[in-house]
Amino acid sequence: MSAIKVLKRDCYPSSLKDIPFAPSDKPGLVSTNGSWRVEKPVCDKEKCNGCFLCYLYCPDGVISKSGKSIEIDYDYCKGCGICRTICKKGAITMESEK
Repeated sequence: MSAIKVLKRDCYPSSLKDIPFAPSDKPGLVSTNGSWRVEKPVCDKEKCNGCFLCYLYCPDGVISKSGKSIEIDYDYCKGCGICRTICKKGAITMESEK
């Protein structure tokens, strides 16, 4: 069990140089959403402060900068919710797919 704790501790960035400077992937290198997504992220542009943490942490690279806010490419978004979790201002919420 202690090996798991050490492994988890090593996953957290210890300094700013360990934080990615760009998204982890580019749209087009991942597959399109196969319509199985249950929830999608929606950004409240009024709450968004333009920190772009969601842009940096999106595992599929579907978030792009748009001025002082973001745009989400729903064709590639898998609905994982990492962007909502990382958003410090609560600007991103997950809404049910219709």
